[in-house]
Amino acid sequence: QVQLVESGGGLVQAGGSLRLSCTVSGRLFSTYAMGWFRQAPGKEREFVTAISWSGGSTSTADSVKGRFTISRDNAKNTVYLQINSLKPEDTAVYYCAAGPWGRLVTMRADGMDYWGKGTLVTVSS
Repeated sequence: QVQLVESGGGLVQAGGSLRLSCTVSGRLFSTYAMGWFRQAPGKEREFVTAISWSGGSTSTADSVKGRFTISRDNAKNTVYLQINSLKPEDTAVYYCAAGPWGRLVTMRADGMDYWGKGTLVTVSS
């Protein structure tokens, strides 16, 4: 059974930074591409960024490019999301997901193999 557990969310002022983590149980972590999605209140879940299994390729939504950075440490079974220059519109529950790289680069939420339960990021103005 593969489980994804996000952490690092919280309340932060606009302009601040956060680093989210997603730790994956199971020995297959290094074979999965990983992605971060977010869902704001009343909105659909949207793609944020993704990283290939090796870490050699990334894909990031234009809306967050330049502020959000994804990375992974396969030795620690963990993927990270560094968020800088936070804005109130970044307020959302952030989810990590594991799935095929070819699916993640479509920037769609469907087709992922595993999801975490999410971590809430709240940005105050």
